[in-house]
Amino acid sequence: MKKLHSLTKNTLKTNLNPNKKRKLSSQIWLKRQLNDIYVHSAKAAGYHSRAAYKLIEIDAKYSILRKGVKVVDVGAAPGGWSQVIANKIFPHVTSKLISVDLLPINEVPYMHGIQGDFTDSKVVNEVKELLDGKANMVLSDMAPNTTGSRSVDHLRIIALVELALQFAFEVLDIDGVFVCKVFQGGTETVLLNEIKKRFKKVDHFKPPASRKESKEIYLVAQGFKG
Repeated sequence: MKKLHSLTKNTLKTNLNPNKKRKLSSQIWLKRQLNDIYVHSAKAAGYHSRAAYKLIEIDAKYSILRKGVKVVDVGAAPGGWSQVIANKIFPHVTSKLISVDLLPINEVPYMHGIQGDFTDSKVVNEVKELLDGKANMVLSDMAPNTTGSRSVDHLRIIALVELALQFAFEVLDIDGVFVCKVFQGGTETVLLNEIKKRFKKVDHFKPPASRKESKEIYLVAQGFKG
């Protein structure tokens, strides 16, 4: 009984109605979606997600997508980035697009889709076989589920970046490009220094399509040294 008596009225209300906060956040998300011009534009253009515009804006700034390149899109579901990549690099005889995710990826023309873990050696070997050589680009829009704790979320995204980077080191060709999502505050110093050692040019960029309240930014590393 002591534990029950020690609870405040507000805590009791929250415990008795655990869906209250969830309903509020869902309402906020729905309102934001209805008022989001990128959501409407993505639907009108037939993109699988509004995230497609982030890659479009990254490419507008850095001109990384071109016909004839081989690209691996990791964490590709639902497929918005893969759509943008396919539109830019095909049709061309040497172009290749390999999209990998644990979740099903929506169908994209020319795409080789792999449902699996990109850290699994079997998946890595399958990617290498499909590439028949080396990739010119490894792109990642992956992000962990946020917890609300800035420090925990930062550690989680850095862990994903490290995994994607190790994958990129294994499949990228000389002068290749690596793009991935990080959170504001940038990349941890040790990891960033490692990236700078392996690439000629490294930038951080927040596309206009990334919501202002979002902590996400993108790391764009060009000129892989091997």
